[in-house]
Amino acid sequence: MMRRNTRMTLRGALGALALGALLAGAPMAPAQASTFTWATANDILGLDPHANNHGVTNAMKSNVYEPLVRREPDGSLSPALAERWELVSPTVWRFHLRRGVKFHGGEAFTAADVVHAAERVKQNDMAYVVQSVAAVRAVDDHTVEFETRGPNPILLQDLTLFFITSKSWIEANNAMAVARAGQPGATSTFAQLNTNGTGPFRVTERLADERTVLVPNPDWWDRAQHGITRAVFRPVASPPTRVAAILSRELDAMYHVPLQDVQRVSQAPGLRLIQGPTARTIYFAFDVNRAENADAPGTPNPLRDVRVRRAMYQAIDMGTITRVILRNSTVASGLPIGTAISGFVEQQNQRLPFDAAAARRLLAEAGFPNGFAITLSCPNNRYVNDEAICQAAIGMLQRVGIQARLESIPFGRFLQRGANKEYMFYMLGWTPGNFDITNPGRELLGEGSFNWGGFQDDRMAELLRQIAVETDQAKRQALSGQYWARFQELLPMIPLHQEPQIFAVRDTVAELPLRANEDLELRHVRMRP
Repeated sequence: MMRRNTRMTLRGALGALALGALLAGAPMAPAQASTFTWATANDILGLDPHANNHGVTNAMKSNVYEPLVRREPDGSLSPALAERWELVSPTVWRFHLRRGVKFHGGEAFTAADVVHAAERVKQNDMAYVVQSVAAVRAVDDHTVEFETRGPNPILLQDLTLFFITSKSWIEANNAMAVARAGQPGATSTFAQLNTNGTGPFRVTERLADERTVLVPNPDWWDRAQHGITRAVFRPVASPPTRVAAILSRELDAMYHVPLQDVQRVSQAPGLRLIQGPTARTIYFAFDVNRAENADAPGTPNPLRDVRVRRAMYQAIDMGTITRVILRNSTVASGLPIGTAISGFVEQQNQRLPFDAAAARRLLAEAGFPNGFAITLSCPNNRYVNDEAICQAAIGMLQRVGIQARLESIPFGRFLQRGANKEYMFYMLGWTPGNFDITNPGRELLGEGSFNWGGFQDDRMAELLRQIAVETDQAKRQALSGQYWARFQELLPMIPLHQEPQIFAVRDTVAELPLRANEDLELRHVRMRP
């Protein structure tokens, strides 16, 4: 029997990242009221904890709702709504729930809420958190069992984004249905506009694309050390406007700091930078499913030929993009996951070499000696220099004869169109929510809702099934090596780089630790008294 009632380290390397980001001084309680205001480039996609698997949105959910097991800044896991747990058989996990916890509306938290939330979350793109779960049952009011379809060595990691809602609140407000951003009526559902969690903060105001205001939950079960009396989140799409806001003291923290402004911000009085790598990989993906080229109706889809995909990969000079566009703030990637993710294989993280001549030869071999028309669809306000990276890639593709053009789209609309499978060739960034290979394997390369290009491969799917139930770590790593070998043979996407994170933080903040999954969780902030 395996017991867990203390924090577990997921990956030791992340500890150094988080510790390096912490500022000097012990956590402190404030002597006066402190409003904390922060900004990033794009807004959250709503407040429903079971909709929209999106980094900024998930971070906001975690301020209001809680999972059974939560992730700390260094990547470790710690008890949240479950005080402890044990594996009672290879496929049954028993969770002992925290007693005395109440939802913001006053309802007592019980096992019935966990069972109900497990059913509700299955409706949308957050369903992956219980993908391996065959049944959830209440043993009593404070004990719940999860039965998996097979052994699942990473169930705890999966559950870190399984947020628990109040069964009675959902039922009283007829809010069982879950709608993802872009679906009809998605922005006006009850759970997108209202909240009732157990977490450290309550939402008091929400104006889409303008602000979200939170206040501390005075009845939170854990010890609040943040010193925040009011928190205001402001989405600010324009990088110059974000920089101006932090320089003029309108903000206490902001990200991403534009790379061209790093030096200026770091030298400004009362400001400091906190920076490091993330667990997010940026990549280009292909539509390999549709038969016709959407950019040249009546002609075949060239992206279905692996020689074309390889040609496009080798046409992109990632060394130049890293040096010029990203100012050496990151490293190029050969895999769509980074070192913080279980299943990463270092020796397979080498990119194909940049080789324009080889790209032209491959295009000719595939029957496209004069290239073809293609649109690269990119967000322009989500990732570090996203539009500039895409613009550089367009020029590189054009130099090998491909008639490429750029379509630049605000991130909210970009996600909606992606979900509708409108893109032939597109940029996306991904942080595996469970910090494991099974997440991108399912969500990006399998049956998941972010596999917008329709890629499927029976061999990769079978390897992923084996990885998902393998408890021997050496065997699991060997299977991961086979999975990535097949990935590199088929090239369903072009990995680009690990995204950097750079926060600007005002001296009103004593501590703000970096998180490998990026974004900002208010319980980790420490305000100065």
